[in-house]
Amino acid sequence: MQPNQKTYTVEEALQKLMHYCAYRDRSQKEVEDKLTQMKMIPEAKEKIIISLMQENFLNEERFARSFVRGKFRIKKWGRIKIIQELKKKDISSPIIKLGLSEIKELDYQNTLYELAEKKAEKILEANSFKKKKILVDHLLRKGYESSLVFNCVNEIID
Repeated sequence: MQPNQKTYTVEEALQKLMHYCAYRDRSQKEVEDKLTQMKMIPEAKEKIIISLMQENFLNEERFARSFVRGKFRIKKWGRIKIIQELKKKDISSPIIKLGLSEIKELDYQNTLYELAEKKAEKILEANSFKKKKILVDHLLRKGYESSLVFNCVNEIID
């Protein structure tokens, strides 16, 4: 342990984590990482996480839903990229499915087409095959399903 490393009692750590979780929704993995960073022992971690769940500071479903809403509305990510990021945060498949229910199909299609049209305007390539490839690559990187991407690109670029 470093000499200037602050130590926390379980109660202090719990208070600190309540603030941490109240600021924005957190996944259980983020909370565990924070507790590890605070050098808490496993028994204390478990006790704190249970307390946070009981007092509804920590809720995986709420986290997944807000994560999906934010990444889709603000960053315009597709379902594939959102799923990958939630899996990195150790969110279970059923909870990921619940989170994805926040995306309405019509909004999803409209967002895909808006993204495609915006990007298509910026591509200066004269060759339509190369232009399509650039656009397809961009949309796939954003996390949209390939079948939707190909249909969209074929409609936009003749």
